[in-house]
Amino acid sequence: MKTKTSMAVWSLAALLGLVLLAGCGKKETEEQPAAAPAAAATPIDPATAASVSGTVKLDGEAPKAAKIDMSQDPACKGTNTAENVVASGGHLANVFVYVKEGLGNRTFDVPKEAITLDQSGCKYHPHVMGVVANQTIKIVNSDPTTHNIHPTPKDNREWNESQPPKAAALEKTFAREEIMLPVKCNQHPWMRMFVNVTKSPFFAVTGPDGKYEIKGLPPGEYTIAFVQEKLGEQDVKVTLAAKDAKTIDATFKP
Repeated sequence: MKTKTSMAVWSLAALLGLVLLAGCGKKETEEQPAAAPAAAATPIDPATAASVSGTVKLDGEAPKAAKIDMSQDPACKGTNTAENVVASGGHLANVFVYVKEGLGNRTFDVPKEAITLDQSGCKYHPHVMGVVANQTIKIVNSDPTTHNIHPTPKDNREWNESQPPKAAALEKTFAREEIMLPVKCNQHPWMRMFVNVTKSPFFAVTGPDGKYEIKGLPPGEYTIAFVQEKLGEQDVKVTLAAKDAKTIDATFKP
């Protein structure tokens, strides 16, 4: 009798063990799905790569820069003028220039290096920047006061995060392409800048001399877009042959 009972108990225990093993194996498979491989970047032959460059100008007198009152925070110092339209000698700065159309289904590697966004003098530096989708933006607070970084995108995730003085840098990314994505500071309402998120590395921001350059383009037909936060957008079509180096200028009116 004892022998039959022992065998029955042993059989039941063995059956339960098999069920538990099967359940554990299934759970592990469900919790650890195979990661989808990242799409390989479309190669570009450097021997045939082309480029575009030029100057963006302002035809007319630049609007007078608005004065910024920073008196609400004694820790804020710096240039007390807005950066909506920055022009010198007819040259227009802070214009975002990028390849809007023509790259088709090409894919590109996400740059490993981070792009720095600094807060100094209670202003954002730079005022306009470009990044590839999912590229890291390193946000630094160089001021002796707390800032509150608050992007307000249309197509990306919105977030709002405070950064005290001497705090560790924030590292953020934007996953989707979006042009002139506004960023503000809830602590200092005059602080504003724009992040431009593109799928490719083919972009530039004009400097104080209005100049830009985009290199490494494969031969093809493209639409180059010039975007200014207050003056709008201009699009220019261009055909680039192998090793081409074409000049494309743009002119905005105030």
